[in-house]
Amino acid sequence: MAEPAEIATHVDPVVDGVWHWEVANSNIGGAISSCHELAADGEAVLVDPLRLEPAALAALPRPTAIVLTAKCHQRSAWRYRAEFGAAVWAPRGAPPADEEPDHVYEDGDGLPGGLHALRTPGPEPVHYCVWRETGPSVLFCSDLLSSDADGRLRFVPAEYHDDPAETRRSVERLLDVPFDVLCLDHGPPLVDDPKRAIRELLGDPA
Repeated sequence: MAEPAEIATHVDPVVDGVWHWEVANSNIGGAISSCHELAADGEAVLVDPLRLEPAALAALPRPTAIVLTAKCHQRSAWRYRAEFGAAVWAPRGAPPADEEPDHVYEDGDGLPGGLHALRTPGPEPVHYCVWRETGPSVLFCSDLLSSDADGRLRFVPAEYHDDPAETRRSVERLLDVPFDVLCLDHGPPLVDDPKRAIRELLGDPA
């Protein structure tokens, strides 16, 4: 998918070392698309990056790596690789991207910034979330879930998924991953008991 035309104007901190910004993405009918930067282990990692106004971007750590969770989230990866020389990591087996990534990864692999790859099929067969284990533990969730301005969690609409039933199974498996904060590619982060929100969405009273 082509890079969105929209450029975010400001950044919101999520937790220490994690930032979030978003645009109303005309490529998907004006729905919110979000992205994040993580600074850890001497690296600054853009996850599924969107364009950010240059002055706001300059106030963040200079990106050293870019991690893509799926082909559909190339977004501004190639622009920022050219600008910063940041290597791009992409899932092995995904459909060909607009440019060749510098590295490919698989389920369970370690990624820059202390991230770990978690395969979460459903939206596409080759689709990932990435997870920072060290506290506060953060799960960066791609196209499984979205949230609105009030923090209500929902599934990304089924018509955008290759296998909605598999998407649900992937979300169920996320409950086995220890994380404190849920960062989404569509909507604001959830920092207050995100697993409770997932369980409520799944209809799980536990």
